Amino acid sequence: MHKLETLARQARDDAGNVGLPPAPVRHRIIPIAAMNDEETEVARQMQICNACRYCEGFCAVFPAMTRRLEFGKADVHYLANLCHNCGACYHSCQYAPPHEFAVNVPKAMAKVRLDTYASYAWPAAAGALYKRNGLAVALALVAGLALFLLMALAANGTLAGGQLGANFYAVFPHNQLAGMFGAVFGFSVLALGIGVTRFWRDVSAGTASAGAVLETTGNVLALTYLDGGHGEGCNESDDAFTLLRRRFHHFTFYGFMLCLAATTVATFYHYALGMEAPYPVLSLPVLLGTAGGIGLLIGPAGLLWLNLRRHPEHGDIRQRPMDRGFIALLLLTSLTGLALLAWRDSAAMAALLALHLGCVMALFATLPYGKFAHGIYRCAALLKAAIEKRQAVHIDPGSA
Repeated sequence: MHKLETLARQARDDAGNVGLPPAPVRHRIIPIAAMNDEETEVARQMQICNACRYCEGFCAVFPAMTRRLEFGKADVHYLANLCHNCGACYHSCQYAPPHEFAVNVPKAMAKVRLDTYASYAWPAAAGALYKRNGLAVALALVAGLALFLLMALAANGTLAGGQLGANFYAVFPHNQLAGMFGAVFGFSVLALGIGVTRFWRDVSAGTASAGAVLETTGNVLALTYLDGGHGEGCNESDDAFTLLRRRFHHFTFYGFMLCLAATTVATFYHYALGMEAPYPVLSLPVLLGTAGGIGLLIGPAGLLWLNLRRHPEHGDIRQRPMDRGFIALLLLTSLTGLALLAWRDSAAMAALLALHLGCVMALFATLPYGKFAHGIYRCAALLKAAIEKRQAVHIDPGSA
């Protein structure tokens, strides 16, 4: 039978397909997943927005929306993670509550984002942690880990062992610290990687070109879509525009990256150059870490202030404990890190080190199941938007 099909296909080619029926086309069957209430609500609002298009220039969500006539589960999750929750569309919408259409895109998208994190979490059972990862849990985890480390130091006599000359490794050996924190951080990276890979597969993102990657990188580094689409910023507690959230996000992001750079340089010093800590105050690892710690004080403190004042209709109230828990971990990590630097030559160094390591461990442990995940999924959504913009044909519902 296979040979006959081959001969028939060759005959059609030789005859120029004249008078012969076309070869059968095999279509890939795409399963249609049922949507929950939050996803259905986003799809409903996107249908209304697709007809109105007043907000088309505000952010990446609306151009991506116009490339669709219908919104399935994968589309909804993609658009929800593309949304930066800036609030501009809510304050500009003529169909926002109390209108009967009740269009509130930031709030609807925020609810779906929580579903995204839980649905794609790895291991799957850990998805429930997103709903429990709040401020109380974050503080309890810090307290528990720090207390454990303090008790360990007290047991081996190094908690009040006098001045140690800023030598952290006299308190906790280098290999012990590297193994312990490397394992936790490695698991966090693995869990987030598996989750975002599943998300990427489901949204059928396509192949990224160099141009798409560069555009995405620029949008991520500049936080382009936190400018409200007009450069004046987001709406926070009222209709007034402000760039504060963008600025505080910049402090937080670059503070985190500077701290990561400090750790990377210190690792290079240790393994490649044979230079062990402690490093002088004016050394590169200490300067990078200090600048990063200051950024992680200013940024999270500002974001917490905005979170406490923000308009209640801008997001999902269920996520506030998770948001504030992550902000608290960042603040505690930077505070204890800077305190450790300031008093590293004192007798309090061992206790401060235990407190700082407890904060860092809690931060690493909660990375895959807390607010940090939003940045990873948003980067993936921005990359898909850049790819889609280069390959999709614009669809105008009015001409369909």
